[in-house]
Amino acid sequence: MVAYTTIRKIHYICSRILKFTMIDYSTELMPWIGRTAKMLDYHHSRKLKENGFDITKEQWVLLRILSHHNGVSQNEVACISNRDKTSMTRLVNTMEKKNLIARIPSGEDKRINLLYLTTQGEKLLEDTNSLVEGLMSEIKEGLTQEEIYTIISGLKKIQSNIKHTNGC
Repeated sequence: MVAYTTIRKIHYICSRILKFTMIDYSTELMPWIGRTAKMLDYHHSRKLKENGFDITKEQWVLLRILSHHNGVSQNEVACISNRDKTSMTRLVNTMEKKNLIARIPSGEDKRINLLYLTTQGEKLLEDTNSLVEGLMSEIKEGLTQEEIYTIISGLKKIQSNIKHTNGC
C-alpha cells in the first residue's frame, strides 16, 4: 500500500511539472511584449549614445514628460511614467547632476518637490527630437497603417486589463 501511494504522489508531481512545461511561450503575449519592450529600451539608449548624447531612454522620457507637464510634482511624474518613488528619485538625482532638470520645493508644501526642465534640458530634448522621430519611423518599417492601428488597439486593451496598484 505504501509503495502504491508513493507512486501516485510521484505520478501527480510529474503530471503537474509536465503541465507547467507544456505551455508554448512562443504563442503567449507576455514574453513577446516583454522582449520587445527590452529591445526598444536598449535600441533607444544605444542610438542616443551612438549619436553623442549622454542620456538614457529613461532620462529622455522624463525630459519629454516635463516638456508637457513642466513644474509638476515628482510624485506626479512617477505616476505618469509608471515608476516607483525610489527609482524616480535616483533618476531625478542623476538628471539634476547633469543640469537637465531642476528640483524645487513647492511654495505651499516643502515636502513636495516640483520638477522643471532647465535650459540645457530643453536644448537636449530639442537636439534629440529628430533622432527619436527617426527611431519611431524605423520600428514601423514593413508595417501597414492598419497593422499599426491593430497593434495599438491590442496594446490599449492589454493595458486596460492590467490593474494599476501603484496608487496612481
